[in-house]
Amino acid sequence: MADSDSQTSATAPGSGSAGCTPELAVIVPTYNEAANIPVMIRALDSVLHGLDWELIVVDDDSPDGTAAHVRALGCTHARVRVLQRIGRRGLSSACIEGMLATTAPYLAVMDADMQHDETLLPRMLERLKAGQLDLVVGSRYVAGGGLGGWDDKRRSMSRLAGAIGRRLIKADLKDPMSGFFVLRAEVLHQCVRRLSGVGFKILLDIFASHPRPLRFEELPYQFRTRQTGASKLDNAVLWEYLLMLVQKLVGPRVPARFIGFSLIGASGVLVHMLVLWSCYRLLGTSFLTGQALATLVAMTSNFFLNNLLTYSDMRLRGRDLLRGWLSFVMACSIGAFANVGVANYLFQAESFWMLSALAGILVGVVWNYAVTAVYTWKKPRAA
Repeated sequence: MADSDSQTSATAPGSGSAGCTPELAVIVPTYNEAANIPVMIRALDSVLHGLDWELIVVDDDSPDGTAAHVRALGCTHARVRVLQRIGRRGLSSACIEGMLATTAPYLAVMDADMQHDETLLPRMLERLKAGQLDLVVGSRYVAGGGLGGWDDKRRSMSRLAGAIGRRLIKADLKDPMSGFFVLRAEVLHQCVRRLSGVGFKILLDIFASHPRPLRFEELPYQFRTRQTGASKLDNAVLWEYLLMLVQKLVGPRVPARFIGFSLIGASGVLVHMLVLWSCYRLLGTSFLTGQALATLVAMTSNFFLNNLLTYSDMRLRGRDLLRGWLSFVMACSIGAFANVGVANYLFQAESFWMLSALAGILVGVVWNYAVTAVYTWKKPRAA
């Protein structure tokens, strides 16, 4: 979800006719999509002719100046608005903010890269208005739909992710990974406080968070090939998807970042043991030397994995990477002392040794997460 202390700016709102609430708001999250926006506006102008609509571009402060480009287009096109987010990134949270920034009763979500078929929008809106439906989904997995030029690996990963998603939402949604859909605004408002806002799959988040089963229909479309720009998909996408699934299972009170931080911390235990075994048993170093080296390597492994995955939207680079590593090692070193201290105190108080150890680990993890969130992955200051 959006951070309250981050800055957001937007152009003056506009719609098809002055003073009228638009019927449909098209929400488009962007990052480095400046070249695609004029193409999208022309396409929407063509297919939504006769409808009162607006385009809300939610841009995560793109280095290519997407927000400024959209703002300039909005000066001559009354339907175009931009919401520029400073200091944070994420497709799902961008969609949520965009949908909350309009008074339109119907909300469409689609990508800026023109891979979604905008010609389907009028029919999606028509079906939503005509039937007793909560949302209409553009689907690649119903008869008539397709994945375009995807290779076998990407097709397999998409199907696997979709199968896992269906188990979570307990609905026969053929394409739960779709990023192309239209819904009634009240559906969002009924579940918005339960949304995780994590990752790229806002549709799945809405289905999993809504207090009742949603009434939906899927319409087929052919997924198109990106014409300009580069795909934003990387290793962090699958990780964020898994974190969202885990968070939905454990509940919203546990932050998704903390879940990711803890899972990576668990992997650090394996790294620690492997390095210790290699040094102590294979290389013949003293136990103390092996333990010290294993601790440093595990901390370093945890730092780089967290930087790559848990804090992918605030990833440190260049000189900040060294500063971040040093602050991470210092914080985790203090956390290790806290771990041992709490565990020993509880053990001396005649607590069961395993519970004492687990309590110490929990204190250490919480300390490490809280401190590194503030000092290692600091939010950039507003200019």
